[in-house]
Amino acid sequence: MNHTPISHIIWIAIWAGIIGTAGMEVLLQSITKSGMANADMARAVGSLFTKKLENSYRIGIMIQTISGIIFAFFYAIIIVYFNVHGFLSAAGAGTLIGFIHGAIVGFVLVAAVAESHPLPEFREAGFSVAVAHWIGHIIYGLLVGAVIGLIGY
Repeated sequence: MNHTPISHIIWIAIWAGIIGTAGMEVLLQSITKSGMANADMARAVGSLFTKKLENSYRIGIMIQTISGIIFAFFYAIIIVYFNVHGFLSAAGAGTLIGFIHGAIVGFVLVAAVAESHPLPEFREAGFSVAVAHWIGHIIYGLLVGAVIGLIGY
């Protein structure tokens, strides 16, 4: 394993998490606005706390960004542990991790979270919602890996 200082990995994770989360959010908002699926994760997460749509986006995007940074830390640890170097290799590794992460999140979202959501517009989470979140996590992983590959460790 590489002996990269943890402080450097934390800084990489902060930047990678912010960029990855932003990319994922753009994709999910685009899917929602297109009408293909209600993939508005920021409002869905925020309204778990507010119990209403008002102000749910602001809270949801803050939670989503903090979660994105935390998950980027784990992505970075995995990429460093497996000694993945270079932009394309790190982007590929991030994409693979995102593929797995997204499959798990998509399943959990449809199987458990949606049916107990306090707002009816987020209780219907079928296959299209799961696929949207899966693709969102793949994009997140690609961007996180790309940032790790660009900054290096």
